[in-house]
Amino acid sequence: MSSTRQETATMRAVVQDTYGTSEVLGLADRPVPTPKADQVLVRVHAAGLDRGTWHLMTGTPYAVRLAMGLTRPRQAIPGRDLAGVVEAVGADVTRFAPGDEVFGMGTGTFAELAVAPEGKLAPKPANLTFAEAAVVPISAGTALQALDGGRCAAGQRVLVTGASGGVGSYVVQLAAAMGAEVTGVASAAKLDLVRSLGAAHVLDYAVDDFADDAQRYDLVIDIAGNPSVRRLRRALTSSGSAVVVGGEDSGKILGMSRSLRAVLTSPFVSQRLTMTVAKERASDLALLTPYLESGAVVPSIDRTYPLEQAPEAMARLEAGEVRGKIAISVRT
Repeated sequence: MSSTRQETATMRAVVQDTYGTSEVLGLADRPVPTPKADQVLVRVHAAGLDRGTWHLMTGTPYAVRLAMGLTRPRQAIPGRDLAGVVEAVGADVTRFAPGDEVFGMGTGTFAELAVAPEGKLAPKPANLTFAEAAVVPISAGTALQALDGGRCAAGQRVLVTGASGGVGSYVVQLAAAMGAEVTGVASAAKLDLVRSLGAAHVLDYAVDDFADDAQRYDLVIDIAGNPSVRRLRRALTSSGSAVVVGGEDSGKILGMSRSLRAVLTSPFVSQRLTMTVAKERASDLALLTPYLESGAVVPSIDRTYPLEQAPEAMARLEAGEVRGKIAISVRT
């Protein structure tokens, strides 16, 4: 392993010893991780807060505990998104060297230092701050994969539920950049944000019914996790596509019941119904970088919190108050 000098053998980190709400998070000193041969050690400047981190914190759906620990998380430091500077590299790493500015997906990123596989990192776009870059990887990557799965194309009418959230804010921008006519569904208080992201039309989910037959869509990207498969089909043209992303209300056991219903229904109808199980990969970051550098996609940061206030940031995510993304500032 080649490296720059590590300042200390310990680091500040947000930790959790059990599953639960944001109250299980606290600040503590932890040993600096050592990168494996194919890993990079990153001095984290900022981390992104995404819904997946909430799932890992709460241990729901319960199926995640089979991989993460049955009674408590094996990985005590939460966080996956990061942006920072390479501190050290493993023996097999060839794409990065100490001092490089990077962004991507790692492990335990709510800390001063974190490790990440070389294959999940990319050079940080020069025009983005560390906080802006940190809120891109997982949410924007998921958005890109959902649009790719739905075969988004210029001229299509695209409906996005959950349009004001982390993934939704990127879906709206990317679909608009691809030439689609976007309709975004969100709460009344967040419709101004959705318009600013590039949506041509907006719907208040508490008042407007996107499946009322007033409009049919070529593509529906469903991120809100509530509409039934039948409602999604009603919103589509006869040959339209729907992509189910995640599903917050799809059950505590597997969390994929609605997604699976869509996939199982698809062979028997004229519409195409599919789901996205997001993959973490540097190739998506490479595809996103031109959009970010051109300004076609701009990370929408609701607020940036210092590391010690990560529990408060998570509490706001739990309460559904976040517009776009939250960044955790680790190094100022």
